[in-house]
Amino acid sequence: MACERVYLALLHHPVYDREGRVVSTALTTIDVHDLGRVARTYGMGGVFIVTPFRSQHELGRRMVRHWVEGPGAAFNPTRKEALKLIHFAYSLDEALDAMETWTGSRPKTIATSAKKWPQTITFEEMARIIHEGGPYLLLLGTGWGIAKEVIMAADYRLEPIEGKGYNHLSVRAAAAIIVDRLLGRCQR
Repeated sequence: MACERVYLALLHHPVYDREGRVVSTALTTIDVHDLGRVARTYGMGGVFIVTPFRSQHELGRRMVRHWVEGPGAAFNPTRKEALKLIHFAYSLDEALDAMETWTGSRPKTIATSAKKWPQTITFEEMARIIHEGGPYLLLLGTGWGIAKEVIMAADYRLEPIEGKGYNHLSVRAAAAIIVDRLLGRCQR
């Protein structure tokens, strides 16, 4: 299995707010940096930042350009390598369409959540499935988690990361743990 056939998608819509309403959240530039680093470290194909707002795309692209083409490229070449993996999409469907074009087949989606959903799959089972082929798009949520309709429509629902009674990791920390569990032994 090639790790480059696995991508991340950070969804800013549709996600929940603390009252359980479906909302769109704002882009956080540190998420962009750190998810790019995770993807580069594990040899993944890339990261989609999914937000419906043009202003958020402009902000993210300006930041990425600084590190990939601008003064940041010479200042920190390793960050350039990570941020070259960042792509922006207005919707999950747009990200899936792009992956299908790039990889030649429609990716399977893997939903993540801090809570357990029906028919979740363990990290070990999902790692075995991933290593059989691909492509796969690993869905990460912002706010208070990915909306139920996206979770339930996913091809797979990954079990939550189990802690010691506290289950509120940053998306960056959760992504690093999840990717390591799924791709940590990936043969390149």
